[in-house]
Amino acid sequence: MTVSRISETKKADKPNNYFLILKGAKMDKYECICGYVYDPAKGDVDNGVNPGTAFADLPADWVCPLCGATQDNFKKLD
Repeated sequence: MTVSRISETKKADKPNNYFLILKGAKMDKYECICGYVYDPAKGDVDNGVNPGTAFADLPADWVCPLCGATQDNFKKLD
């Protein structure tokens, strides 16, 4: 596996950190009851979730950006 730098963080408390994605690593997509699909490769930038964030690593208060459903209303896609 290789590692690629995606973007530099802009947080003042961590100025030298980078978001990393392992190329070849599979991250599962999850579908909400409303049909929205969370794709970890894209994240949910509009709601503060960076690309490369696995579903299991989403903030506890993250909800579906379309319908507001909580994470327990998502199912893993095959």
